[in-house]
Amino acid sequence: MIVLAIDTSGSGCSAAVYDSETAVVLGRSGADLGKGHAERLMEFVDEALALAGRALPDIDRIAVTVGPGSFTGIRVGVAAARGLALALGKPAVGVSTLAVLAEGLRAAAPGKPVLAAIDAKRDEVYLQAFDAAGVAAGEPEALSVEAARERYADFDGVIGGSGAHLIAEDIPPRPPELIDVAFVAALGAAADPASAKPRPLYLRGPDAKPQAGFAIARA
Repeated sequence: MIVLAIDTSGSGCSAAVYDSETAVVLGRSGADLGKGHAERLMEFVDEALALAGRALPDIDRIAVTVGPGSFTGIRVGVAAARGLALALGKPAVGVSTLAVLAEGLRAAAPGKPVLAAIDAKRDEVYLQAFDAAGVAAGEPEALSVEAARERYADFDGVIGGSGAHLIAEDIPPRPPELIDVAFVAALGAAADPASAKPRPLYLRGPDAKPQAGFAIARA
């Protein structure tokens, strides 16, 4: 199966073409943009396809990160994946950023359970635990830092991600990590299109809210 993987869930914007039979990334492209994902995403898709020596009709499945992460970025990626799936007549699947982060942690520390944690700001953390085989131990959730510390005070495994230092005091602060689109592709290839629909996974409401005092009444 040839998978086109897309990530726009954070500051990075990237695409990769992946062969699930050989577990090899055939081509990848991207950059740490900060913003402007919508303007550059298809450029990176085209570059990844060119490096892989493939064209869009060769794609069997599209995989996209669905969050948690940047609200705007998630919307861009999910909309692109749905549009490509519709145009190509191929399935699209969603992959959580916490699952992708966990795969990276497991690759670095095989045989250990992992806790993927992302700093959600506002004294909160997005997190999800996985066993040593990569099976989720629960649903992804947003917790206060205090609640996360209490729940995972005795976690016997590896804690990683931009929110790891908020949970374990012995872990130094780290900047947000770029999503490895290769893990997005691998998880997307293994996902069931019937249950892993590409729907945004926000976990909480947006930081920016409309100002009621400036609302204009409809005629």
